[in-house]
Amino acid sequence: MALHLIIDGYNLIRQSPFLQEMDARELELGREALLEVLADYRQARPRHKITVVFDGWLGGDLMETRDRRGGMAVVYSRRGERADEVIKRLLQKERSRAVVVSSDRELQEFAIKVSATWISAPEFEMSHLRLAGAGSPEDDAETSSGHGPQKKGPARRAPKRQRQRRQRLKKL
Repeated sequence: MALHLIIDGYNLIRQSPFLQEMDARELELGREALLEVLADYRQARPRHKITVVFDGWLGGDLMETRDRRGGMAVVYSRRGERADEVIKRLLQKERSRAVVVSSDRELQEFAIKVSATWISAPEFEMSHLRLAGAGSPEDDAETSSGHGPQKKGPARRAPKRQRQRRQRLKKL
């Protein structure tokens, strides 16, 4: 099953040291850098649908603006509407196919409510995006504990929602 990745654009930019540096120089540079990195991710995972949502609530158009870049949908919320509302509408529509990338607690709770999955912006950046200064999978291998095999059985089984979330995140 292909996933629909819904990304809170400014949240991811502001959580990433590399993208935040670009954003500090100029807002447009931060957006362009994010879209370039996501285009590379999209080439590696062409089956997944990707939608990046940016806030337009302070200085945007009166109407919601949609664009296509590198096989991804780019959405700017209309003036007076936050990106969170657009993301919630998309989550409501996609439900279990959706994975939202945001560190916004409200969006994470809404995703759980509609049976969607969420991943925090730093976690997504570290595990799936190739950015300057981002950790590599080899770094993660060094930090794992070497305490031997874990015991198995029903007493150690994670709740069903956690197991489903892990399965969806493995597909990223």
